[in-house]
Amino acid sequence: MSSELLPIGYEDFLLSIKERVRSAQLRAMLVVNNEHTQLYWTIGRDILQKQQSEGWGAKVIERLSRDLKVSFPQMQGFSRTNLLYMRAFAVAWPDESIVQRVVGQLPWRHNIALLDKLKDPAKRLWYAEKTIENGWSQPVLVHHIETQLHERQGKAITNFSNTLPSPQSDLAQSLLKDPYSFDFLTLAEDAHERHLEAGLLVHIREFLLELGQGFAFVGSQYPLRVGEQEFFVDLLFYHLKLRCFIVIDLKMRAFEPEFSGKINFYLSAVDDLLRHPGDAPSIGIILCKTRDATVAEYALRDVNKPIGVSTHITELLTRSLPDNLKNDLPTVEELESEAAGVPFPEEESTEKTNGES
Repeated sequence: MSSELLPIGYEDFLLSIKERVRSAQLRAMLVVNNEHTQLYWTIGRDILQKQQSEGWGAKVIERLSRDLKVSFPQMQGFSRTNLLYMRAFAVAWPDESIVQRVVGQLPWRHNIALLDKLKDPAKRLWYAEKTIENGWSQPVLVHHIETQLHERQGKAITNFSNTLPSPQSDLAQSLLKDPYSFDFLTLAEDAHERHLEAGLLVHIREFLLELGQGFAFVGSQYPLRVGEQEFFVDLLFYHLKLRCFIVIDLKMRAFEPEFSGKINFYLSAVDDLLRHPGDAPSIGIILCKTRDATVAEYALRDVNKPIGVSTHITELLTRSLPDNLKNDLPTVEELESEAAGVPFPEEESTEKTNGES
């Protein structure tokens, strides 16, 4: 049938059916995954009960693995190792309601990661719930466990409770971390803000992963024309959940009170020049090398724009490396040059002017 002969509304009708089919496929996958995990939990529970009540040893698991493989040759997952994981899974989650409500919603590889990486049941449950909430893949889950996200999430110093309405203030607070882990970067101790910015842009995928779900990159050294002057925002993002612009100001030194005034100015400019009628107020994040919590709290107390202060951690390039190894490592200038298309003004001093950090 040619497109000319299609009845009015056919394309929309086709699109709606496609969406329903995809939705049904997703629900079917979730049901299969849930049934799979439930099966593994019951097998693990029964193995555990037999070992506890009848003293079955480890050799029985080896025999059980062989027999199950023979009985179900088309199915995978009955290796001795996986049966031991099933047993560990039942030990970790003795309450079947939690299995049905939470971890049963996760793919098996996610559950193995939780078993391997975490011993504390409360932490396992926290990461399981966050995985469901954010749709993390298994590698992303592992990354967040290894960087101890549970200890950093929501720990930034902010004035959100005074500058944002609820529940947006709570959501914004929960999305910010302290410290931010930039362990994918290696910078010298005397590196400047432009070196940090260049490294983050080279590793933009890792940077977005560390920022968290919902951050959409808008630009670096983003120009803002105010009056007769042009100012530059280090990094500009838009957050899809908060529905607002996020201004990030990078610092390679300790927090100073005047930083809040500068980013407050940026936020006013972004709200006037970029913010759409349906957008929430723009949010500022000051990322410093270190910060005094009391100083940061005082600096933000009477500021009327939503601002958070966090620290960042990078790998330091030690000066004690042998000369032959130093020659094999990229310099910060070489790293900077990889961020193609990102202009950096010539640095005349450690302080920047006209909106540079």
